[in-house]
Amino acid sequence: MARRPRPKVITLTDRAAERMQEIMSAADENYIGVKIGVKNGGCAGMEYTMDYATEQAALDEVVEENGIKILIDPKAILFLIGTEVDYVTEKLSQRFVFNNPNQTDACGCGESVTIVPAKAEA
Repeated sequence: MARRPRPKVITLTDRAAERMQEIMSAADENYIGVKIGVKNGGCAGMEYTMDYATEQAALDEVVEENGIKILIDPKAILFLIGTEVDYVTEKLSQRFVFNNPNQTDACGCGESVTIVPAKAEA
């Protein structure tokens, strides 16, 4: 029986990839990519994290997307499966946005979310 390809945990829009490339090229250090995860916090329960990656941990999930190497914390994988990261410019702000199908709620200020882990496919 043929195996289906695994879905990417994270995808980037062209705008998000372009902005990440701009930020990384202006950084003082030579980073290998972007590390994305989730942590407990905020009024809705969890917050997304995004940092420069200086090294790859043994269990990190690696996604190459639009010229960006994304390292995903293994504890976050089930919370992030199917997430699209976008970069939006609004009247008074610019920011990365996580469009996550596993997100069930968000706080009023948009800084924290409620996320349920994706269910394993049978």
